Amino acid sequence: MILVIIFGIFLKINVTEWCICIILFGLVISLELVNTAIETVVDIAMPEKNEKAKKAKDISASAVLISAICSAIIGLIIFIPKIKL
Repeated sequence: MILVIIFGIFLKINVTEWCICIILFGLVISLELVNTAIETVVDIAMPEKNEKAKKAKDISASAVLISAICSAIIGLIIFIPKIKL
């Protein structure tokens, strides 16, 4: 996130691009919080190993990963055209 902000300032992205970046920051952080909540609830409900509990945790972690990958791709779409080699 810090690198995106630094590059955004340095490469002078426009207001729309800033809004997209901020929305993506919020999305990834929000999903990370939801993932943490799900993992905590599953740990409370199932203190011993359980395959379904593991699956729930894996799926919630996957949601964070997918949102992070999509955010990175969108970031590349925004930033690559602005980089003059």
